[in-house]
Amino acid sequence: MVAKRSTSSLLTLDLRRDEFVELRSGNLGVRLAESAAEKDAARALRYRVFYEEMGAKPSEQAIRTKRDYDDFDEYADYLLVIDHNKTDVMERVVGTYRLLPQDKAESIGKFYSNGEYDLSILQEYPGKLLEVGRSCVAPAYRGRAAMQLLWEGIAFYIFIHHIDILFGCASLPGTNLDDHAEGLTYLYHTHLAPPALRVPALPERYVEMQRLDPHHLDHRRALIRLPPLIKGYLRLGGYVGDGAVIDEQFNTTDVAVIVKTELFADKYYRHYERRLRDALE
Repeated sequence: MVAKRSTSSLLTLDLRRDEFVELRSGNLGVRLAESAAEKDAARALRYRVFYEEMGAKPSEQAIRTKRDYDDFDEYADYLLVIDHNKTDVMERVVGTYRLLPQDKAESIGKFYSNGEYDLSILQEYPGKLLEVGRSCVAPAYRGRAAMQLLWEGIAFYIFIHHIDILFGCASLPGTNLDDHAEGLTYLYHTHLAPPALRVPALPERYVEMQRLDPHHLDHRRALIRLPPLIKGYLRLGGYVGDGAVIDEQFNTTDVAVIVKTELFADKYYRHYERRLRDALE
């Protein structure tokens, strides 16, 4: 259930634990999709970004429908950035993230990331899991506001669903490993997950991340060159798994990203908890 609030303040919250409340920043808001039409708009946005802009290889169905869609979409929640200055639903949805909580993944029998990584160690970890993916923002909205709202939305989702571990496959553009040698080496030597969270790439898809001598690595340059989304996970205390994976369909080089949500909470939603506690006392 989604509750709406309109206010001039940056963020607004209802104080009920079972609702996802729209968070606003100017004309933009972030909330879960409320209708099939909004989910369809998110899939259309994903198609434009992934296939038309980034060079992913569409299936015949994707070409025919101009939508990015797979079996996981029927089970996932859609986090949307909405431009309230637009009236047409296809124009209103300007950013999206696909959220697949553990209970819904169990309905389909797997997570999307199971196709690239052995998730056994995460699935044995105590606590609830949330897989995130299919993140994109329309070109005209790729400033700070839209991405910040997506992070805020994920944080609030984590809060109301009591998520302990957030994870997913994050992408570097292109499949030329020479282009990513610096970034992959940097990630492995500075952000490798501890053993209890270190998911390995599937043996048949495993790509070695240590591609350069780490002693001669320019850490600052390597970090700057990483995609903004991966840098966002790292700022939240995120780790990477062992091994990269080439995704030929999406024309990317993927790494597994794992974030303990207690670190996420420190940055984004401690004030949610405080306000809820005050309201319930």
